[in-house]
Amino acid sequence: MKYFPVLLFCSSLLLMIESFTAIDTINTTQLVREGDTIVSAGGTYELGFFSPGKSKNRYLGIWYGKISEQTAVWVANRETPLNDSSGVILRLTNHGVLVLLNRRGSFIWSSTISRPAKNPVAQLLDSGNLVVKEEGDDNLENSLWQSFEHPADTFLPDMKQGRNRITGVDWYMTSWKSPDDPSRGNITYILVPYGYPEILVMENSRVKYRSGPWNGMRFSGTPHLKSNPIFTFGFVFNEKEIFYRYHLLNSSTLWRVVASQNGDIQNFVWIDQTQSWLLYGTANTDNCERYALCGVNGICRINSSPVCDCLNGFVPKIQKDWDAMDWSSGCVRKIPLNCSGDEFRKLSGAKLPETKTSWFNKSMDLEECKSTCLKNCRCTAYSNLDIRDGGSGCLLWFGDLTDSRIFTENEQEIYIRMAASELDDGDAAKVNAKSNVKRRIMVSTGLSTGVLALVIAVVLYVWRRKQQKNGNISGGLGSSNYKHKKEPLELPLFDFDTMPFATGNFSDENKLGEGGFGIVYKGTLKDGQEMAVKRLSKNSRQGLDEFKNEVKNIVKLQHRNLVKLLGCCIEGEEKMLIYEFLPNKSLDFFIFDEAKSSLLDWPKRYDIINGIACGLLYLHQDSRLRVIHRDLKASNVLLDHEMNPKISDFGLARCFGGNETEANTNKVAGTYGYISPEYAKYGLYSLKSDVFSFGVMVLEIVSGYRNRGFCHPDHQLNLLGHAWKLFKEGRQEELVGGFIFETCKLSEVLRSIHIGLLCVQEKAKDRPNMSQVVLMLGNEDELSPPKHPGFFTGRDLIEASHSSSQNKPSSANGCSISLVEAR
Repeated sequence: MKYFPVLLFCSSLLLMIESFTAIDTINTTQLVREGDTIVSAGGTYELGFFSPGKSKNRYLGIWYGKISEQTAVWVANRETPLNDSSGVILRLTNHGVLVLLNRRGSFIWSSTISRPAKNPVAQLLDSGNLVVKEEGDDNLENSLWQSFEHPADTFLPDMKQGRNRITGVDWYMTSWKSPDDPSRGNITYILVPYGYPEILVMENSRVKYRSGPWNGMRFSGTPHLKSNPIFTFGFVFNEKEIFYRYHLLNSSTLWRVVASQNGDIQNFVWIDQTQSWLLYGTANTDNCERYALCGVNGICRINSSPVCDCLNGFVPKIQKDWDAMDWSSGCVRKIPLNCSGDEFRKLSGAKLPETKTSWFNKSMDLEECKSTCLKNCRCTAYSNLDIRDGGSGCLLWFGDLTDSRIFTENEQEIYIRMAASELDDGDAAKVNAKSNVKRRIMVSTGLSTGVLALVIAVVLYVWRRKQQKNGNISGGLGSSNYKHKKEPLELPLFDFDTMPFATGNFSDENKLGEGGFGIVYKGTLKDGQEMAVKRLSKNSRQGLDEFKNEVKNIVKLQHRNLVKLLGCCIEGEEKMLIYEFLPNKSLDFFIFDEAKSSLLDWPKRYDIINGIACGLLYLHQDSRLRVIHRDLKASNVLLDHEMNPKISDFGLARCFGGNETEANTNKVAGTYGYISPEYAKYGLYSLKSDVFSFGVMVLEIVSGYRNRGFCHPDHQLNLLGHAWKLFKEGRQEELVGGFIFETCKLSEVLRSIHIGLLCVQEKAKDRPNMSQVVLMLGNEDELSPPKHPGFFTGRDLIEASHSSSQNKPSSANGCSISLVEAR
């Protein structure tokens, strides 16, 4: 008994040590369970399990560690709450993936990886950023994953809001559904990179508020955003990334920006004296902040009654609607522009109009900007990009001007194109295009007035024809062959006149591929840029709506494993899509050809499998909308010069918002051999339909056989059935093409076959989702046994093709309902 006090003291000491040694980092051997927390080094933030508001569900999240009011700033499993957190664990895999598992070991949530790690750790920083990195490497640029790149509803200091232009990943906020439910709500706060970037607040797919473009000091629609004692702010726009962020002047200040459920973007600062959050400011503060309240070519003045008016030189399009204070129809010009005699009127103190179809140049001065606008008849306004130090850069608008307002305090100016008769001789901003042309043309004083006018007319005609042919006004990509036209497609439009020249008049020598919708040609612009031109056949089954669907889908998707759309062309009955040129054609060109298949060794094939999985995960989970591709196959996976895969052909893709994951159609489209059973038989497609197609491709990549044309002589099974039979018999290595054995890591090959079979299971509910697939490819954890696949006999596939509303396949090699994409 005499030692009991000593033992008691030692036990107490150990408990004290444990309580005072909170960790900010875990490795692959440590687990986080219910009740455990990871605490940042300064104690500012904690990570653990919590229940928001009155909810009983449990979530893995990050909250402030030093304040009395628990305030969550990030949630991992937003869409997959835990009803019972007993037995739940967070662990870090050997490849650097954070995995949340319930007590049954079922997958709840995981992070993603850009590359496998050697010695990974996960650390919670004092900025609130949860980072997965290599141990000892504190450079955030080298991190494997960051929570800052996957925000919830809160924007923290030094967090980037924008886009990684290399990977195509967007960094944006989405509101909670309610104070008790952190799942994705209806409000999205995002920086859009089209034209000249600006921030939008979206309610579902509708624009609610727009910040205006960055003008060197702030966004033009946020004059209230000024220097202050709490934070600074900045905007970065370069080849690698586009982003906006705050930086605290005092790191001890607790500051956050929240996307609220009602659409307000609210700035909060923590006040120690009151132990509460103070609402420091709100982004959209008055009625003029409502997007396009006054319609196109309208202007909003909050101190006027009514608040909406037409820009000077414009009149209401539908007067009776304006009389009823419905301004949505907008305004039209009193006097049409005539191009050669137009002038400009200056509008001061303005929030610049919407910029998604604008053009910009950072090096021009204002006079060069004006001259450039005058040379393009479609240009309707110009302005400086940067208003600092007297102004610099050039921003041009084409077509109608949308969502403008006047501020009492704003240094921004915009010059709006007008017919000459709209301006009097005393207008300070008057620019007479005719007088400029006359000054440039030197004519002998002996010529008569009539001859001079004729010379000017001829010069203008030749100059304008040359401009139209060469396309000197470029689109947002900076090429000299883009021209702007008013189309709601949010990307540059190519002039049709440049296409025959670029493609050798659509010669067979430049033909890359052909499909049901038309032909793909290789093209080369005058500046040497190579491209792939998808020219739709005039009797193509893809109509204008499907064409625009492909454009609108892909223009919003940017990822290293997705093909990049450069622009499009619509001229009469001609419709074309312009893609980046990928020199190594498509995946099927290699894996199904006995001679060329040896060019893809196993490490490269495994990289291709992982790349396709990452691209598909982006479509399903990380892009702004859930996207179901619906025609994923080997010929729609293109290979760049380093054989990196890029998913292409989005003509059949469908987008979903919120928590939608499936839909029905009476018109089944796709390629038999790749489409899932529930889609072929019942017209039901979902994210799991793409998973099925991915599984087929994995088995094709491993074996070198095409599923659609495969029929084993011994048992009449197709490739899926043959792979499953070999798997059940423990002989799955026999599926591997002989040439692969020389370069393969057998465990990776067998695991790929296993994952492929899990993806092609007959019932959609049994298939993994793509985040689980990426996780399975990145670790060595035990996999569940697959159930029998869908369509594993040739008869199954034939019956499915007859049961759909489509025509029967025309050959054993499959019939695609979509175009062979740009190669």
